[in-house]
Amino acid sequence: MTSLPRPATELSADDARRIALRAQGFLGAPDRKSGVRGVLRHLGAVQLDTISVLARSHELIPYARLGPVGRDTVEAAYWTRTHAFEYWSHAACILPVEEWPHFAFRRRAYRSRPHWHHDLPDGAYDQVIKQLRAEGPLTATELGGAKNKGEWWDWSESKIAVERALMYGEVVCTERRSWKRVYDLAERAIPEALLHDDLSDAECLRRLVRLAGEALGVGTRADIADYHRLKGEQFDAVVADSGLVPVTVQGWSKPAWADPKALESAPRGRHRTTLLSPFDSLIWERARTERIFGFTHRLEAYVPKPKRIHGYFAMPLLAGGRLLGRVDPAREGSTLVAKQVSLDTPKAVEPMAQALVEAASWVGSDSVRVERVDRPELTAPLIAAVRQRI
Repeated sequence: MTSLPRPATELSADDARRIALRAQGFLGAPDRKSGVRGVLRHLGAVQLDTISVLARSHELIPYARLGPVGRDTVEAAYWTRTHAFEYWSHAACILPVEEWPHFAFRRRAYRSRPHWHHDLPDGAYDQVIKQLRAEGPLTATELGGAKNKGEWWDWSESKIAVERALMYGEVVCTERRSWKRVYDLAERAIPEALLHDDLSDAECLRRLVRLAGEALGVGTRADIADYHRLKGEQFDAVVADSGLVPVTVQGWSKPAWADPKALESAPRGRHRTTLLSPFDSLIWERARTERIFGFTHRLEAYVPKPKRIHGYFAMPLLAGGRLLGRVDPAREGSTLVAKQVSLDTPKAVEPMAQALVEAASWVGSDSVRVERVDRPELTAPLIAAVRQRI
């Protein structure tokens, strides 16, 4: 890292926590007028994932901030009239369409070194482009099949080709249909004013560092770089010109940067009480989550069942600006099942009950069943609190 400028201000750990919550849309009145699209623009990226328990993660993100917005409304907000596209950011993410030019650096990098080193026979790539041009938006299945007869990663030639075209930016994923990517030519899907790779790598990186800083409110080098999966040296090269200001945070061992607008006023307002997707950008980075909330968050879906501590898809409970526990949910018919509930304190009982009942209503469940609580003495109070709200 290069030498650091003198910090503009010093923040307490609580200041940093509240700034982060406000920046992520969990403190203050929800922006219901801007709705789901406003959430996407504000966050800059919404992560996609295959796991669906209560709902898919990209549905849970606006729900956590806005409340029980209709799930069809969420999908329509993302995918109608080219408001968004899917690309590689923090992971596979939905991104605001106006950020297309700022991922030119990544498209160029993929063109020079493809992420997947599958071999393609001559003509396979051109054939996919030709078919999309002739037939319009298509899934990989419609392009000729997504897989060969082997394991799930044994992609067909057409799938390899269209994914490579996606990475290069010649093709765009414009929606998910039954969880399948729908591909179209970028020249049709991206508005003409945005369809260019004119920005230099430095201009792209400067914009993404600034966006990440605004979405986080305040963060370390690792926090901000991780938001769009940038390298530390890429952050170093542009942070001085990004518009972010250096700060120190009490209790943080590393330098930090903040969005200057986040420092203009003290974060105040109503806190959301909600369940968070494990893929929520508030808790993307484990070290940051531990530093800000004193909460260790780990997705255990890929951990062998006997070794799980909190459950397959444990969703952290956010209440009063704190992470107070988590629940591993499931759905059985019209019942939301709290398979395993972990509560850090008895004060978490009421907000957990509130969050469970609200989530149940949102997904169309008319009852909640609590199966197991890590602190047995809190089982009866939690069940009683849930029943009062049903």
